[in-house]
Amino acid sequence: MATIGIPRRRPTEVVVRVKACALNGVDMLLLDGRFPPPEGLPHVNGCEVAGTVETLGAAAKGVSVGQRVIVFPGFSCGTCEFCLRGERTLCLRYGYLGAHKDGGYAERVKVLAGSCLPLHDSVSFEAGAALPLAFLTSWHALLVKAELKPGQTVLVQAAGSGIGSAAIQIARLIGARVADDRRQRRQRSSSPKRSAPSGSSTTAPRTSSKRRRSGRTSAGWTSSSSTSAARRSSDRPTRSPRLGTLVSIGSHDTHWGRLDLRHVYSKNLRILGTNLGSILELRTLLEYVVDGRLKPVIDRAFPLADARHAVQHVLDRKNKGKVLLVPR
Repeated sequence: MATIGIPRRRPTEVVVRVKACALNGVDMLLLDGRFPPPEGLPHVNGCEVAGTVETLGAAAKGVSVGQRVIVFPGFSCGTCEFCLRGERTLCLRYGYLGAHKDGGYAERVKVLAGSCLPLHDSVSFEAGAALPLAFLTSWHALLVKAELKPGQTVLVQAAGSGIGSAAIQIARLIGARVADDRRQRRQRSSSPKRSAPSGSSTTAPRTSSKRRRSGRTSAGWTSSSSTSAARRSSDRPTRSPRLGTLVSIGSHDTHWGRLDLRHVYSKNLRILGTNLGSILELRTLLEYVVDGRLKPVIDRAFPLADARHAVQHVLDRKNKGKVLLVPR
């Protein structure tokens, strides 16, 4: 591996010594060339980072040297029309750590001091690294975008992924019923003739309990089955008038999908897109993790020097939960 020196920081930045970095679907897009790094090569992947603050910029506030932190991976310009009205995830120049700037596949990474959140001593660095994208994306998709309520039903595609396992826990936390694709994935794992495409997961709140296509799927492959499964009627326990909702949170294997528009208009479906939640949502989410009410699912951790094997482990769809890189 190439030796990377200590990152140079700006006055409002800090250098974080990486203790754990989670692999993400964004990394896979970067590695196979489907999402070229905006700043060019060489580039360091890694969106989800937990570690300790090593050095502070002259104007860095809110953190201290040696503090345990997790890093909020999103950043925005702060000046466009969306940033000015508080919708930073819609920023015209929105980006991610590890995608638009060098990330956590390293011993150290520089980030804005304001992007660091304290990591409680009861939460391991490995668990902390599994939160910033996977759990936060699921939290925002279910609770903010889909406005999932107790008693409603949510179908989770790709339940074995980091985002999928997070979505299941979050839905159950608020009292929703969960239908997921794990049973089909176990049934199909013994068949050599078919293999599921790799990529991110799609959540489809307010669906029937019908089981759908399995595997580590992408939105392009599941959009048709999800709209077919979505219900138009209200849940009996709550008598809620809410209609079926499909929330797409990514499409890594293919960007193309098929929708039967008859389901969309006849059921009055809502089709929503979303990306990352806010740093305030991440702070709230972290409180549930500290209380033990949410727990990231960790598949395994690889030494940073074995990053190639960690990536292959994910590409081969062997993981059930998050895969981590841990510097020695």
